[in-house]
Amino acid sequence: MTSGVSTYAPDGDVLGRADRSGAAQDHRSHGPARPASSSEAAPGERVCWVPSAVLRPERTRWQRTWPLLIGAAVTLALAVASLFVGVYDVAGAADGWEMFAITRIPRTVALVLAGAVMALSGLIMQLMTQNRFVEPTTTGTTEWAGLGLLTTMILFPGATLVGRMVGAVLFAFIGTLVFFLFLRRVRLQSSLIVPIVGIMLGAVVGSASTFLALETNMLQQLGTWFAGSFTGVVRGRYELLFLVLVVGVLAFLIADRFTVAGLGKDIATSVGLNYTAVVFTGVAMVSLATGVVTVVIGALPFLGLVVPNIVSMIRGDNLRTNLPWVCMAGVWVVIVCDLIGRTIIAPFEVPISLILGVVGAAAFLALLLRRAKHG
Repeated sequence: MTSGVSTYAPDGDVLGRADRSGAAQDHRSHGPARPASSSEAAPGERVCWVPSAVLRPERTRWQRTWPLLIGAAVTLALAVASLFVGVYDVAGAADGWEMFAITRIPRTVALVLAGAVMALSGLIMQLMTQNRFVEPTTTGTTEWAGLGLLTTMILFPGATLVGRMVGAVLFAFIGTLVFFLFLRRVRLQSSLIVPIVGIMLGAVVGSASTFLALETNMLQQLGTWFAGSFTGVVRGRYELLFLVLVVGVLAFLIADRFTVAGLGKDIATSVGLNYTAVVFTGVAMVSLATGVVTVVIGALPFLGLVVPNIVSMIRGDNLRTNLPWVCMAGVWVVIVCDLIGRTIIAPFEVPISLILGVVGAAAFLALLLRRAKHG
């Protein structure tokens, strides 16, 4: 008697039968959908059920490419809208095109870079902590960057933009490491507690920054730094943002390592991954992005929380295929919020951090309630 295995698909297809000698025969039937049962197997034969997702045919290159082309077209359309929406008439004024080059182009480039890298930073932090509610705003990283910026200005009043950036990045790196060390030392019973702890740590750091600002008469400047806005982005003041391209390139190059690290330290170590080095690299990337964006733009709250979660709900958790969508969605959210800020009370502007804060807080609460409902 031949003993083998028959594999049944959800549509009733028999995919293959292998005997003990390893020979395989392909059989295919077209009966009605039914789960495999022992009554359908021949004597001495084992039957297993294969989920439909396993049997889904691999998509062609065109099927994988055309959605990205549509996403790129949407991104380009929003960028063009950003170039021409504003109070100043760049098309009709005598010096319109000069103003276009000085303000509109730098602002649009800054919107694209900041939106993409902050959304990407949120995705990296969520993988490193195995928690969907973590991003630079909910871990205190942004507050640490602000403290570093303030400390640099107090110790070195004449510091250049590069010097301020270095201080912000260093403090953001230290603060993020503190958060990760806290998570490693303390076992929290619920993933919902993790962002709450991060927000509390950020509030403590923010209070320290406020105290220092009061003591040094820099409270108004501190408020300006934390009110994320693209109003002051002009030619000669935004070029440091190109440093965040390093974060984007590295994220694409080591996406697989981040994916494995996101499975947990034990699994990552068992497959030969240097878990500590990957986490250290991720912290450094997030710190660089947060520090640069904080110095040039200010705080962009909840962007790294909302975008990766929405992309994951729509497309699943495949990091490598989600990376371009996370970047594009981050750009979409930032540009749309900025356009709303420019037009809602024109000729004045609403800081983008205000709009992002309202939208992000609502999305954050919705995610918390969704997680509590579905466990």
